[in-house]
Amino acid sequence: MNLPSNPDNAHFPPVLQLIQHAKSRALSTVNQQLLELYWQIGEYLSNQVSEQGWGKSTITELANWLAEREPNLRGFSAQNLWRMKQFFETYQGNEKLSPLVRVLSWTHNLLILSKCKTEEERGFYLKLTLEQRWSKRELEQQINNALFERTLASPLKVSAVLREIHPAAHQVFKDSYLFDFLHLPEPHLERDLQQGLVRHLKAFLLELGRDFCFIGQEFTVQVGQKDFSIDLLFFHRELQALVAFELKIDDFKPAYLCQLEFYLEALDRDHRKAHEAASIGVLLCKNRDHDVVEYALSRSLSPTVIAQYQTRLPDKALLQAKLDEFYELAKMESGQ
Repeated sequence: MNLPSNPDNAHFPPVLQLIQHAKSRALSTVNQQLLELYWQIGEYLSNQVSEQGWGKSTITELANWLAEREPNLRGFSAQNLWRMKQFFETYQGNEKLSPLVRVLSWTHNLLILSKCKTEEERGFYLKLTLEQRWSKRELEQQINNALFERTLASPLKVSAVLREIHPAAHQVFKDSYLFDFLHLPEPHLERDLQQGLVRHLKAFLLELGRDFCFIGQEFTVQVGQKDFSIDLLFFHRELQALVAFELKIDDFKPAYLCQLEFYLEALDRDHRKAHEAASIGVLLCKNRDHDVVEYALSRSLSPTVIAQYQTRLPDKALLQAKLDEFYELAKMESGQ
């Protein structure tokens, strides 16, 4: 019998992959069955409350009765039973969201259910959690950082070329990035910002979102006899494109966009591979005037994004006021 001498034989990994895929499918099936059970219990309790007048005391009696009949049963406390009722009542009849909640874990669902106030907010985090594959901790961080409010209050500003080349760009990039993990002094230098982002790369990648792969800082492109440095260079797997980040610690200036477009041209000519899409540029500024941004992007022939960064979470009352303004404007535009 001929046995492989190397335990890391190339023929072995497929067996491990089959095992891992089977375990993943099994866990997914168990989660779906569990969510379906919670949904059915929630529906039953909701009906009993409305038809038989059950209250929290009756739910507590039910939880105690279950514990006596099944001592090893876990997850059916009075509090959790009441949450199942809320879970069902929140999503019943909602054809858009009810399929999504059955895919996520119960822990993710509880977090969204307890922290999100509106259907729009719940849908926002449900979809992003699935797309970005956030863990519970990552989801909680994004909710605490008011990603929903920040996204709706400040719509993404991108060039027409980016929308044409990458229609999914609005799902990848943000109008505002929160870097509260940096603890930067005020004022700070561009070098402080750049080094801080690289030093806290894991947190930075979480804020950027799924599929960003870091290539390097101060990435050198040579044009003629001169060298130029791109602050941060990434590759995005879904968009299949290089993404250059330029960092500015002051207000946006149109000249900054010209500089970024120059870098994108150099990347496309000398570094982009044949199968990759056109390189994308993200200009991160401390502040920007929306009218100046609109004028600058209207004539831009490069796939670019102009965003701002914040080192501290804006006042939530101010964010809510902007969100209310957004909803009011949407109602006016729809004629309601």
